[in-house]
Amino acid sequence: MSDERSSATTRPSEEGDGPLDRFFRLREHGTSVRTEVLAGLTTFLAMAYIIVVNPGILSDAGVDFGAVFVATCVAAALGTLIMGLWARYPIAQAPGMGLNAFFAFTVVIGMGIPWETALAGTFVSGFLFFLLTVTGAREAVVNAIPMQLKLAVGAGIGIFIAFIGLQNAGIVVPYEATGVTLGDLTSPAPLLAIFGVVATGLFLLRGMRGGVFYGILVTAVVGMIVGQVPLPEGVVSAVPSVAPTFGEAFAAMPELLTAQMAMVVFTMLFVDFFDTAGTLIAVANQAGLLDSEGRLPRANRALVSDSIATMGGAVMGTSTTTSYIESAAGVGSGGRTGLTSVVTGGLFLLALPLFPIVAVLGDHGEVTAPALIIVGVMMARGLGEIDWNELEYAIPAFVTVVAMPLTYSIANGIALGLFLFPLMMLFKGKAREVNPALYVLAAVFAAYFIWFAE
Repeated sequence: MSDERSSATTRPSEEGDGPLDRFFRLREHGTSVRTEVLAGLTTFLAMAYIIVVNPGILSDAGVDFGAVFVATCVAAALGTLIMGLWARYPIAQAPGMGLNAFFAFTVVIGMGIPWETALAGTFVSGFLFFLLTVTGAREAVVNAIPMQLKLAVGAGIGIFIAFIGLQNAGIVVPYEATGVTLGDLTSPAPLLAIFGVVATGLFLLRGMRGGVFYGILVTAVVGMIVGQVPLPEGVVSAVPSVAPTFGEAFAAMPELLTAQMAMVVFTMLFVDFFDTAGTLIAVANQAGLLDSEGRLPRANRALVSDSIATMGGAVMGTSTTTSYIESAAGVGSGGRTGLTSVVTGGLFLLALPLFPIVAVLGDHGEVTAPALIIVGVMMARGLGEIDWNELEYAIPAFVTVVAMPLTYSIANGIALGLFLFPLMMLFKGKAREVNPALYVLAAVFAAYFIWFAE
């Protein structure tokens, strides 16, 4: 009798569940449509700065600003919607900070490689990511690289991004005697950028989820008030054309058969792979989505979402798309299912008509510089987790970190770190603890620096 009563009391609620409840299993995860929508909005606000910053960075390399803006929004929407509808996780994606800097400043400007070829390299790295995921080889790749170097790569990229932000703002300027020096902090651009860093820091310290995005907006408004930043010509407009970049990756495929481009593709793959894996685990852990053994169910689906978005973004005209740690903001607001990601992905598409505002903000480095500097701070937190007392780890980690900004190349930092690590372990008498693949990589990087690096 009690079983019948129980069945009678639960059946109406099950029949009353809407399609969203059933598809995303909202009740099972202790959430609701309202909570998921608010979480999706929170995640979008936390990472919306990328629709301003990414076109600004890639346009420095000669890529059409408007086309990159559209590619950024579409790639973010593509990856995030696949993540939400297929993997069903509250994790958003967009062109990654660090990889866009690598694309523009290391590959195109530093190496002199055309941006079309760089897009081809981005597409191939996404395809290789896809193969590594569906074949199960990702486990071997993840286990081959020591955690200390993974932390160093993330921190080094953060410092490199912050360095670019300081340069864009005129806070750090070229100087013949020492390479760089402090700029004129009394001029309008550095002053506005410094204000932006302080404002963004205040927002974040007060716990505002979209602090970086709000920092850009406030900096822009103050810049308009003082006459440093022009007013936008409007609020909405027709979506810019992607014709300048669409499909250019395919036309440039034959240019990939060089040692330089092999290094470029490897770096894109390496950074994306570990950035995505680390973000997935961190955000899923915060949301309580890991299983009893600390593993992420449907991890392959989440990684495939990333690789498809990277390939799609490259076809559209943007650098590598990756999972965003800012997804933790939405999780912190209660997001637990893929519905959060669906909302975030939809908002990226709704942002497409706002191009007049983005064009003004992205055209002034002092407006976007605070975002670069603050994001750099966030990425550098991995420095505290490196074991500096173990020199066999500390030396390659340190070289990895400092080589990125000092050589203006993420690839150089990764290559030097992976070359030094097996060497230090060999000297320490721990040669057998090193994955054999790292010895092969060390030899490859040594050959690259001797014969191919410029």
